[in-house]
Amino acid sequence: MDWSDVKVFLAISREGTLCAAARHLGRTQPTMGRRLKALEESVGQKLFQRTVDGFVLTEEGAALVVHAERMEEEVLIFQRQLTGEEQKLEGLLRITSSDWFGTHLLSPVLVEFATVNPHVAIELLTDSRFYSLGKCEADIAFRIQPFEESNVVSRKLLRMRYAVYILKGEPHPTEGDGRRRMLITMDTAHDDLICCTWIQRTLPKARVAFRSNNRDVQAQMCVRGGGIAVLPIPLGNSFPQLEIVDLGEEPPSRDTWVGYHQDLRRLKRLRMLLDLVIERLSS
Repeated sequence: MDWSDVKVFLAISREGTLCAAARHLGRTQPTMGRRLKALEESVGQKLFQRTVDGFVLTEEGAALVVHAERMEEEVLIFQRQLTGEEQKLEGLLRITSSDWFGTHLLSPVLVEFATVNPHVAIELLTDSRFYSLGKCEADIAFRIQPFEESNVVSRKLLRMRYAVYILKGEPHPTEGDGRRRMLITMDTAHDDLICCTWIQRTLPKARVAFRSNNRDVQAQMCVRGGGIAVLPIPLGNSFPQLEIVDLGEEPPSRDTWVGYHQDLRRLKRLRMLLDLVIERLSS
């Protein structure tokens, strides 16, 4: 079996269609079809049933998935160990974080690092998806909760403080008040976050007017007079049009964690970047 064909098989089994699997691997749909056919011919079995809803594993295909995933894990371990032995300050570092954290806190540090190390290319991924460190989807991850993956080296980076912000010149609400005031908060999928429940409990008469899972969008809405927002202090303070509202207590703080796979612990460029991030951001 060709390992590249096994990757195609795993992608189709996980995505369910040739089109989705092709997007995942960055290949064309006809190429995926040809490689799957080649794999089925090499093993002498049909691995999928073609249905109107997509590709469904046959009994033989389901048995092969177990072995294919073991192959995948061994290849990933091999790749991580090779990368971890590399000592030159060149190559790629792929970093994942939330949108506002990457924009307002990481970007200045990354530019500083890149200025001193011009042969290291940095890729910063900022969205709500948790990229897998074990599957080499990212080298370094910054998250607002502890890492649960095995074989991940992690530490608490900082304690992030939050504050209530409003457009300068707008009348300030008081604790327990907020009648007819508008709130800007997280989307409904994240409505149980402690900062969301805190502001709605503190200003029970205010109504939620705008929701977004993007903190920068929330700040921009606040700047345009859209309402009251609970924002991380480094983000809120970066907008001179906003000011902090004192409601008698500060919103709950949250920890930020940084992690990387243990196989990369000897990767010099990763260690040097982490040292700089910790020096600049750690509390």
